[in-house]
Amino acid sequence: MKPYPLIFQPILKDKVWGGRSLTDLGKDLGDDPQRLVGESWELVDLDHTSADGGGGGAEQSHILNGEMRGLTIRDAMRAMGSNLMGTVRPTEGGFPLLVKFLDAAQNLSVQVHPSPQYAQAHPEAHLKTESWYIVSAKPGSKIYKGIRAGVNAEDFAQAITSGDVEEKLIAIDAVPGAFHHLPSGTCHALGAGIVIAEIQMPSDTTFRVYDWGRAGRALHVQQAVECIDFGPCHADESPPMLEAGSRPLTENAHYRIAEHRLNGASTLEIHSDGTRPRVVMVVAGHVELFSAAEAFPSMPLPLGTTVLLPASLAETSMRSRADASVLEVQVRGMG
Repeated sequence: MKPYPLIFQPILKDKVWGGRSLTDLGKDLGDDPQRLVGESWELVDLDHTSADGGGGGAEQSHILNGEMRGLTIRDAMRAMGSNLMGTVRPTEGGFPLLVKFLDAAQNLSVQVHPSPQYAQAHPEAHLKTESWYIVSAKPGSKIYKGIRAGVNAEDFAQAITSGDVEEKLIAIDAVPGAFHHLPSGTCHALGAGIVIAEIQMPSDTTFRVYDWGRAGRALHVQQAVECIDFGPCHADESPPMLEAGSRPLTENAHYRIAEHRLNGASTLEIHSDGTRPRVVMVVAGHVELFSAAEAFPSMPLPLGTTVLLPASLAETSMRSRADASVLEVQVRGMG
């Protein structure tokens, strides 16, 4: 089958901390103003999900465009083969990334995902390295990333008991256009008033340590304290990109993320070596995706659109009529 860029039906997740801001990214939340949506799963291929992930069954994205409309990402992987995946191997048979938009209308729980050491000792626990790009943020909003210097496991466990967890966390101003990488083992939380694009490993092993006084959701204090990398998080982070051009944001065994900024009416070519698929997320403005070689018809990509570029589409281009920014995620697939 001839490869072409794939767009998927978003899978919306109702959350107690969610809101209605994903409508700004083109998501159809329905007419009920009381419905609180926290996540839009843009690209997912899981055989099972946890309760935090939205249920106990399989989750697979369905294609919205082209010849494969209505089929799943797993179907596309089988039909296109190496044209889609290149040299990347699936993770447990599925696509090796989970890509989302999140609307944190309220504070998310303070949580941690298994550290490499914990995952090695507990085969049922899976790593979840993730990255956040701040799409929008209300004035004064914060993210929480890492533990204050000098706080040890005993101090933190006591803070959980006394409800003083926030005082032990490193709070950072949430700035639209800023980027933060969070390796598995980083204690973290999204504060209220923030919308992000999130790229992560396809796992949701999550240990919740504090839920801001909300009742009814389990905490996992012992496991979390065993997993937390105490101290500040020194992983990649970047301030907003203002000038036109491209820059790398993070690179690890699982994915590489670059940001491309178009200012005004402009065109930008994005290249790859043809061995790995790429995910493109429009995080500001509106772009048009096209192929100078006419490998596929041009495609409008409004704000909030996510598209999967097969590996064999090594050269693609974008053009805009006004300022726009996109994330380009190169899939590595190493579990």
